[in-house]
Amino acid sequence: RGAQPFALRGLATAGAAGARGWWAQSCAVATDHLEGWRTAAAGWAPSAARSIATSTAASMAKPGNIKEHALLKDWMFEEMGIAKPGSEPRRRRSGAIAVKCGMTAEWNEHGVRVPLTVLWIDDCRVTQVKTQEKEGYTALQLGAGSKKAKRLNRSERGHFAAGDLPFSAELTEFRVSPDAILPVGTAIGASHFSAGQFVDIQGRTIGKGFQGPMKRWGFSGLPASHGTTKKHRAHGSIGNSQDPGRVWKGKKMAGRMGNRKRTVQSVFVYKVDADRNLLYVKGQVPGKAGRFLKITDALRKPPEAPAYPAWGFGDFAEGAPSGVSVAKMDDPFVTQSE
Repeated sequence: RGAQPFALRGLATAGAAGARGWWAQSCAVATDHLEGWRTAAAGWAPSAARSIATSTAASMAKPGNIKEHALLKDWMFEEMGIAKPGSEPRRRRSGAIAVKCGMTAEWNEHGVRVPLTVLWIDDCRVTQVKTQEKEGYTALQLGAGSKKAKRLNRSERGHFAAGDLPFSAELTEFRVSPDAILPVGTAIGASHFSAGQFVDIQGRTIGKGFQGPMKRWGFSGLPASHGTTKKHRAHGSIGNSQDPGRVWKGKKMAGRMGNRKRTVQSVFVYKVDADRNLLYVKGQVPGKAGRFLKITDALRKPPEAPAYPAWGFGDFAEGAPSGVSVAKMDDPFVTQSE
């Protein structure tokens, strides 16, 4: 059904001509199709590439499921003189380390209640710079919070003393672009993010300990009627006997629940309090109150004009925001007719 790949189409043509010389004929047909693609590539445009990628002439092509450049090779983009989407490196700036304070709620300008999580950026600063020449990659190590010297070992105390930095309770790395490197000691506050942008927040979920299959995986358990004895919350069968003679890896069974590293993507920043270094984000984030979280610009919804690499550097050397800024939200009561 549908169109066949070029090699199969050549084999079908060769089979109709006869068994003798089928390999030479199939190669000739496949070569003709390849030359046709090369000839058409010289005059292709993005609109033509879109029609080819979503047409039924390509094998397994379905409209809406294949991107514009999915069936195009690198040499095709070179002949067209355009950059292949995704080939240029993404500019990444540093994130921040925050403490989860808890949840609250506010009413926006439309009278809608917005659930918010309060994040406190506590004395977040750059503690180490990692470069491509020395470590093999470009990143910034950030520290946040405070800790007594007696709570650190000798290597940790020497690490902070080398940069004349205060002792931090949490250290985290952020991969950045080579042009987004910040000097050691640079402070990053809540003004690093703006109200209305989206961020990705990573943390460790709340640990639930050892739990059964009903709580951990949502199993319904065994029947609660007559005949079931001390097995009401069991998971039931876990596999066959001789074939395969073992339990498959990853089987949903009882075990330790929670305390896993998870990332919530595209979290909306509702309000930024630059004076108190507080971020108010919409919805929930992983972890208990008091745990450290890792905040970065959203991967799927990057900010339009962020402070790159940070406030106080480059084009953003001056004009750092202060006070409280609140994002504007869409009116949920506006109908389609209006």
